[in-house]
Amino acid sequence: MKARLARPLAALTLLALAGAARGESPVPARILGLSPERLARIGATMRQYVADGRVAGTVTLVARGGKIVHLEAIGDADREARQPMKADTIFRIASMSKAVTSVAVMMLVEDGRLTLGDPVSKFIPSFKKTTVLVRPPAGAVEGTQVSVVPAKRAITVRDLLTHTSGVSYGDGPASSLYKAANVHGWYFADKAESIAAAVDRLAGLPFDAQPGDEYVYGFSTDVLGVVVEKVSGHSLDAFLQDRIFNALGMGDTSFFLPAEKRGRLAAVYKPGEGGRIERAPEAGMDGQGAYVEGPRQCFAGGAGLLSTASDYWRLLQMLVNGGTLDGVRILGPKTVELMTSNHVGTLFGGGRFGFGLGFEITEHVGRSGRHGSVGDFGWGGAYYTSYWADPEEKLVAVFMAQLRPWGDIDLHPRFRALVYQAIEGPAR
Repeated sequence: MKARLARPLAALTLLALAGAARGESPVPARILGLSPERLARIGATMRQYVADGRVAGTVTLVARGGKIVHLEAIGDADREARQPMKADTIFRIASMSKAVTSVAVMMLVEDGRLTLGDPVSKFIPSFKKTTVLVRPPAGAVEGTQVSVVPAKRAITVRDLLTHTSGVSYGDGPASSLYKAANVHGWYFADKAESIAAAVDRLAGLPFDAQPGDEYVYGFSTDVLGVVVEKVSGHSLDAFLQDRIFNALGMGDTSFFLPAEKRGRLAAVYKPGEGGRIERAPEAGMDGQGAYVEGPRQCFAGGAGLLSTASDYWRLLQMLVNGGTLDGVRILGPKTVELMTSNHVGTLFGGGRFGFGLGFEITEHVGRSGRHGSVGDFGWGGAYYTSYWADPEEKLVAVFMAQLRPWGDIDLHPRFRALVYQAIEGPAR
């Protein structure tokens, strides 16, 4: 086994500008206030986790002051195919899709096509009258049935952006109803239908909380994707390609993979015997999925996208820059400020964090209990990808791997600490 692991541990490290792939000159980390010796600890840690069989491979990216200073691919993208991880490996980013769809919604707000206070039913009539589950009170007799009541008010676009719509992933008391309606879990890649058809069925199911009362993570961003389609008159796929991906140069981000790129898609792994990973099955949410072979019809804005570390960095850098990148403006700076401010009070994360229009927000570093800055924002995905952006430090960090379920692996918090410990001072 030791001989088998030797080859994948070779790392590809690019210390370069945003256009590294286009051959621009490297940027020394120290110019940007980062220690190259301390940045090297990131790769050392990733190598150890690969050697221990906890993860097949990783791609990590750190940028500061708008320039990439660390882009490192370690291990395997596909162990069985003996395919090494590369800087341009493509990953299933699952809920990291939510930030993209949230940006799309706010572009339409800026276009004057909708407002945050608009009821969703204005665009999706099936949401005109929604219902909510009422759970039995604490101490109720076992077997007491849940009841269903009308929603106290209409669900708004803001409710969807902040996950306070009450819409879950269908894993609560009404899970049997969600499964029967074929709307259960975040995975839509194998559906031979439009996302709008699935969302119409969702509207007829009872939700988990009254609008505005609780933070409930679920299909809200998928509903927003349908709002984008209805308002723009285009599929979510076409809107994102035209207004975001093409505009930002995100050429490797899409809902489904072109056949010529199949060799760049990382395989999904799962925890196996003795804590070492094994390949996940081919089909389904917990497997390789239908991202290459499949219907290619359901564009799920909540968790359906594929991307690379460098592509996703471009989206985040645009936000850190106040809505612009390489001379292309996607959003106005006041819209970015609105998106990255807390809209939910103490409803999210037990009050340790805020939640904005698509992102988790750090409002108090001590209360968060982790490295960061006031105003940093981020999220992650179900296949073990994550990101955050820290405007105060002019910092962006992206972590990519493919592992589901995660088990007890702790690379996300380790990566965050390793990035911040490399900061020596301000970018010069």
